[in-house]
Formats: sequence, structure tokens, C-alpha cells
Amino acid sequence: MNQKELKELIEFLIEKDIAEFELERGDVKVRIKRGAEHVVAPAAPVTHFAVHTSPAAAPEIAAVPVAPAPVSASGESAVAVPVPEQGLHTVRSPIVGTFYECPSPGSPPFVKPGDIVEVGQILCIVEAMKLMNEIEADVAGEIVKKLVANGQPIEYGQELFVIRPRS
Repeated sequence: MNQKELKELIEFLIEKDIAEFELERGDVKVRIKRGAEHVVAPAAPVTHFAVHTSPAAAPEIAAVPVAPAPVSASGESAVAVPVPEQGLHTVRSPIVGTFYECPSPGSPPFVKPGDIVEVGQILCIVEAMKLMNEIEADVAGEIVKKLVANGQPIEYGQELFVIRPRS
């Protein structure tokens, strides 16, 4: 594999937003991993290339004003740490792909916060390699929160929805 082929491969992976890729041709092995530090140790007759690209732009974070922490009589600040609500169920992505909240552009989303869902009801679609994979609810209950945006690339195991199971 020459430098031109390697450069074209890297550009393709960036364009398709692929985070990790590995290719083996004969005695040449290429592993490309974006977004994390990675060290490749060469093995005997195999040639390794480690290529790092800058990660995608970080999402913009809005500044939230914070009230000063109350101070106790001893002079120490007493800060209440928010505790997540107990008993909630998280639906995670079983595959890597692109998250879609509705069956087609312009149609309403499958579910939205506040909706009541049944086991097996479609929550979203994850597109992977041009295949549309329907993600179904694995518990019955109320959708509390949607954790990803429509069209967003998602990873294996990434949290998609929070459901309050029916009691």
C-alpha cells in the first residue's frame, strides 16, 4: 500500500465518519483509529501504520448560571448532588450506525418524551451499512428522555432512550 492509497483511505474514513478501521493485505497491516491516543507496536515481519486524525468538532456547551452554594454554620459549603431517578431503564444501541427518530423525512417521530410504549414497539431506526434496523422497546413504560439527535452517528452500546417502566 503506497502513500496515495493510504491518504485516500483516510479521507474516505473521515468522510464516512468511521472511527476505527483495520486492513490486512499480505504482510502489510493498516489500523486507523480516530479520536483517541493509540500506540501501535510493530511485530516481526508485519509493517504497521498508525494514523491519527483530529476528532469531530465537539458539541457546543451552553453556559448555565450557577447559584452560590449555601454555606453551613461551620463555614463549609453544602452542595446537593443531583441523584438520578431510581428504577429507570435505558435503551442502548445494539449496533454502530446513524440514529433516525422517524420512518422517513417529514414524518412524525416513532416516539417522543411522555409517550407510553409497549414491549416490541419501535422506538427508532439505526442505519448501518445501508440497512435500516428497527430498535424496539424491551420494557413497557413511559419515555422519559431521548438522548440522541436525529441523524446523529451512534456507537455500539450508546444510550438512546430512558424509559420509566410500568409498575
